[in-house]
Amino acid sequence: MSEYKRRRIDMELKTFTSRHFERPSECRNPEQIRFYVTQLAKKIVELENSCSYVPSWANALLAEYNQKQNSLLHVEFRSSYC
Repeated sequence: MSEYKRRRIDMELKTFTSRHFERPSECRNPEQIRFYVTQLAKKIVELENSCSYVPSWANALLAEYNQKQNSLLHVEFRSSYC
């Protein structure tokens, strides 16, 4: 894959995430984060299947969303059962 195509994929994915997603630190709702996780995971799989390339920051962003989701679920669990 050419460097141009990699840059284009990177820019398209950045544009997609900046338009449709909030930063993980700004999310306060587990359902919202769950939606972002599923959408980003679908986009990563789509890129992997079509181009065999996924920018490393996309996986890092997915990990941030998962970490925030786990944190919110832990807070909900503690408030419900403790």
